[in-house]
Amino acid sequence: MIRSVKFVLPALLVVLLLGACGSQGAEKGSNQNPVIHIGVQGKTGILPYAREKKYFEKAFEKEGVKAEWHEFASGPPHFEALASGRIDFGATGGTPLIAGQSGGVDFRGIAVTSDGKKGNSIIVPKDSSIKELKDLKGKKVAVAKGSSAYNFLYMALDRAGLKDSDIQLIQLQPDEARPALDNGSVDAWSTWEPYSTTAVFQTEAKILASGEDLNINAPSFLVARTKFTKEHPELTVTFLKTYEEARKHVTENIDEVSEEIAKKENLDVEIIKTVLKKSEFILSPTTDEFAKAHQEQADFLYKSGGINKELDTSKVIDNQFVEEALK
Repeated sequence: MIRSVKFVLPALLVVLLLGACGSQGAEKGSNQNPVIHIGVQGKTGILPYAREKKYFEKAFEKEGVKAEWHEFASGPPHFEALASGRIDFGATGGTPLIAGQSGGVDFRGIAVTSDGKKGNSIIVPKDSSIKELKDLKGKKVAVAKGSSAYNFLYMALDRAGLKDSDIQLIQLQPDEARPALDNGSVDAWSTWEPYSTTAVFQTEAKILASGEDLNINAPSFLVARTKFTKEHPELTVTFLKTYEEARKHVTENIDEVSEEIAKKENLDVEIIKTVLKKSEFILSPTTDEFAKAHQEQADFLYKSGGINKELDTSKVIDNQFVEEALK
């Protein structure tokens, strides 16, 4: 059923390989104090909220360390920055980890932040004639190359008995894909939260299929440069402890946090509340269940031609820091 999708990740892999040969990041600021560089994407996750409330600045200040933030549109550019040493920590879906490992990037998946079942979905406009996955045949489908939604799309097509050649793939980042869906330039969009829920609320778009519908478990991760974790294990634990502090506050105060984010982003509070509830944020070691799901994602990409070699994904997973942080 699966045809070669060899064009899925090669461009990303080339960038990652080139990036891995570059600088390993500046760990000193202009005032010679150590600097930790944190990647962030989106507006509604734990890291965006922690950035707004300066959780990490306060935590690392006690260690004599400065925290700096770097914003990205999706997982692939986020991971490119990790590969080139421009960031020390980040948070992405599982597909960028697979691409990074395949490309030889030296990193570690240091914790799981979501099981991913509700994170990815394929959406269509409210009046679309597309009612089920098989109706995507011949349609234009937008997706961000190399993202978790990219792999999800191919797995969804496979479930429906479709080949990659059965659709017209349009590679767009979220800020380009949403207008394209709204104006009819594309027929469907494979994306992640908060973009799917926002489109549903604002335009009455319909969810054609979600990871939960298809029972696709696709864990998301916190990632770190291996060199950083080896040189600064205590700061790696501090990073995870601080993430957990912010996560607990968000999950235990969803109404309050939703109001804050909605006001700042000028969005309907119900959108934010729905996104936060669907996200089901966790901080966990990579359990056997998560490890199995992540390995299945890598195996699927290999069989479909998305990566050019088989991977043992356990080789980039390191639970020691999160286990220490959660003690």
